[in-house]
This record gives sequence, structure tokens and C-alpha cells, in this order.
Amino acid sequence: MAALEDIEIAVLIQEARQLLQASQVEFASKVGVSFQSVNRWENGRNRPIPLALKQVERLLHDMGEPGENLLTKYFRNQD
Repeated sequence: MAALEDIEIAVLIQEARQLLQASQVEFASKVGVSFQSVNRWENGRNRPIPLALKQVERLLHDMGEPGENLLTKYFRNQD
């Protein structure tokens, strides 16, 4: 599976959080990480560990149709 670029991750995290209508603190709680981690991801200063990225993917999947576009855009087009 091809890795997402840092800028793609930053946009993915921000779009996923906005889709969930969650603050960075709320989103961090849903993913099981700290607020600082989410903030760093969105600002492109850090990358999520694979387990955290899998949690984001699971959140989008659990949303059903609203999360489908982001799943397709960021997760399904990978090799």
C-alpha cells in the first residue's frame, strides 16, 4: 500500500474532523490520541502512526455514506 504524503494526511485529518463536526480535542478522543497529535498532523509537523491512521479510516467507515468520499479519496486509491 502506498503511503500518503504529509500534505494529504494534513488535509485528510482536517476534512475528517470537519465531517465529524468535532474539535481537535474531540477528534483526538475518538482516535485515541492527544489533542497535540491531531494539531501536529493538521499542521503537517508529524505523521500519525499506522494504528492511528487505521482508526481514522475506521471512523470514516463507521459514518457510512458521509465518510465514503474521504475513504475513496484517501484510502481506496492506494496500491
